Amino acid sequence: MERVTTPPRQRQDPAAYDVAVVGGGVLGLSIAQEFLSREPQARVVVLERDAVGSGATRRSAGLHFPRGSSHRIREMAALSQERYAALKAARPELPIHSLDMTVVAPASAQARLEETYLPQARLRPVREVAGKTAVLPEGTAAWEGDGCQYADVQALTQLLARDLRRTVEFREGVEVTAVTPGADSVELSLSTGVPLHAGQVVLAPGPWLAAPGWKDLVSPLGARVKKIVALHIEVPPSVGDRAVVFQDEDAFLLPYHERGHWLFSYTCQKWDVDPDTVATSLTPADRDAALAVLARYAPHLIEHCVSGRVFCDAYGPDFEPLVRPLTADGRVVFAGAASGSGYRLAPAIAAETAHLLFVPSPGKDDVS
Repeated sequence: MERVTTPPRQRQDPAAYDVAVVGGGVLGLSIAQEFLSREPQARVVVLERDAVGSGATRRSAGLHFPRGSSHRIREMAALSQERYAALKAARPELPIHSLDMTVVAPASAQARLEETYLPQARLRPVREVAGKTAVLPEGTAAWEGDGCQYADVQALTQLLARDLRRTVEFREGVEVTAVTPGADSVELSLSTGVPLHAGQVVLAPGPWLAAPGWKDLVSPLGARVKKIVALHIEVPPSVGDRAVVFQDEDAFLLPYHERGHWLFSYTCQKWDVDPDTVATSLTPADRDAALAVLARYAPHLIEHCVSGRVFCDAYGPDFEPLVRPLTADGRVVFAGAASGSGYRLAPAIAAETAHLLFVPSPGKDDVS
């Protein structure tokens, strides 16, 4: 039987860390993992006011499709796709599932789609949506594509946490009440009453942008919080069913094969909400707004839309993820506001964050 030993970091000064990551969602853990891949001996702590994976990560649809509205996001999507593919190849048991997709857009949109989607998508025109999941209204067309996948993001995050616990300290159920930069380190005041110090701090708080501990640091970024609504369609998917992406509506149908139902995500336009006070149950207005979109493409599914999920997410001012230093010395960094793509772009956001944090040891070359 393998002998269990206390990790070396636990035997050192518990108040001093190289990096503290505030936020235990899929992004926070991806950042911790990425940093350690560059500096394996670093002392890293992850702080989460609830349980790991219990925030927006818990309710994420977990859909990755190979596209981006800008050059940066396309590059981030490509990097993330490569990282997830490598992760799945190395660990086939992870809850990441390949999925074909169909894109529905105006018939004249082919050139625009080719600019938006990665070459790996290999979009090709088709006459109809496979399985007749959705109809094509007049003036629209369909393209099938590759490179799509979805994950049980909460379960994936728990597995990442399990692996990271070998080298990372976790503080769950611990709220950061203040972030105070100093000359040589950053002090984090905690709800436990016992502060800790870190050389660098990453704030990855998901939609909790206005938490008192960092509100003043984060507000200049101009990020906003939006309500997210998705309907569960209580119809079992068939083998081979595809994700259907409604390009111009920024909506999609996702066959949750492992859960046994479909999910319909649409763009709710309720902004500047508080994630602590937004009700997590569907309202009539939520359902009506979603069905107004669904009725155009899949009216036969409306009667099965009897449940769903409601949560919040953070959006950057230009709808691109924010990875920015918050202090002049760069000791405090914000990472997030991924505009609904937290899971999809997490590996790329983590890479950008680690690049900002990483200071090579003497004699080492910089790692980009």
